[in-house]
Amino acid sequence: MIRVSVYNAHRNYRRRHRAAAACVRKVLGSEGIRRGEVGVVFHDARASRAMNRRYLRHDAVTDVISFPLEHAGTALEGEIYVNLDRAREQAREYGVSFPQEVARLVIHGALHLAGYDDRTRRERAHMAEREDFFLKNMQGV
Repeated sequence: MIRVSVYNAHRNYRRRHRAAAACVRKVLGSEGIRRGEVGVVFHDARASRAMNRRYLRHDAVTDVISFPLEHAGTALEGEIYVNLDRAREQAREYGVSFPQEVARLVIHGALHLAGYDDRTRRERAHMAEREDFFLKNMQGV
């Protein structure tokens, strides 16, 4: 079983816990991960920048950050931090709904936890393909 805990740490926006948890479970299950514990935290741009600076040494706001804490075979422990301010901006920029963009970011974070990377053009294209696949099969968060 994959246990998913969702926390709303944003002052203005609230997202549905069940939908976010379902996204994480679907992605990880499809990637062969059967057991684990994942936390999803919805937060703001200020928190995103602070985390990005502190943990990844990038002084910029980002949309999603994932931390795989432990990954042994079919078990996983990790955290996904989704910046709802950036999600709102990107939804307008990409012409999609806010819930759809939040779902994409949750999926993206879960893919990172499953071992996907997006450092190269080829890796980014592969992750985008997987995101699109999961988005077609899920409702927004």
